[in-house]
Amino acid sequence: MDLIPAIDLMDGQVVRLQQGDASRKTIYSVEPGEMARRFEEAGVKRIHVVDLDGAFGGVPVNLPSIRDIRRATRAVIEVGGGIRDGDHVRVLFAEGIDYAIIGTKALEDPAFLRDMVAEFGTRIIVGADARNGRLSTRGWTTDTPVIARDYIAALRRDPGIKTVVYTDIARDGMLSSPNIEALKEILDIEGLDVIASGGVGTTADLRLLRDLNRPNLRGVIVGKALYDGRLNLAEALAACSGGNE
Repeated sequence: MDLIPAIDLMDGQVVRLQQGDASRKTIYSVEPGEMARRFEEAGVKRIHVVDLDGAFGGVPVNLPSIRDIRRATRAVIEVGGGIRDGDHVRVLFAEGIDYAIIGTKALEDPAFLRDMVAEFGTRIIVGADARNGRLSTRGWTTDTPVIARDYIAALRRDPGIKTVVYTDIARDGMLSSPNIEALKEILDIEGLDVIASGGVGTTADLRLLRDLNRPNLRGVIVGKALYDGRLNLAEALAACSGGNE
């Protein structure tokens, strides 16, 4: 299970939100590229980057910062936030980004998602953000009646999505431990790889996820706990790999 630190971007700055609420924002002084470099030097192999301005506005705007992150590290980089056009995906891949995460557009335009999977295969990841088991879109500002588990299972069948980033919105940025029961429902989908997000605040939380012993739980995204110093990066990496017993 990979530890995947998050770099969330607004106005070119590294930020963290609580429960996706832009009014509950903390700004960090470190530059995005420098943050990525520090993560890699600590042993991180994969980084999760979100263009929050893009998520809220529907058009990616933090490409310069994303480019800086790519130049600063050789780690695998996945990027999401406002990707609602094929050209957005192509630009990211042209910049050397490894994976594109499509959220709102995947739900609202299945034909678009199908086209992207046909063109790029497993480099396309779907972001499924859930509040009380139902999907939320447009930067978590719009709740839908769509049941997350059913939606994700359908995507595994058609267009054959391989990987999903599953975020429990109620836990995100709250350091209140992951929603294990909801996550298990997603992990039970046959043939699906899952990256979990939301709620990790301690190494105990990471060990809890690891000890689920689910090979398809490929990674866990961690943000606020790392930035606030509540979670030591070296200890977190060890917990994900089986250390810190």
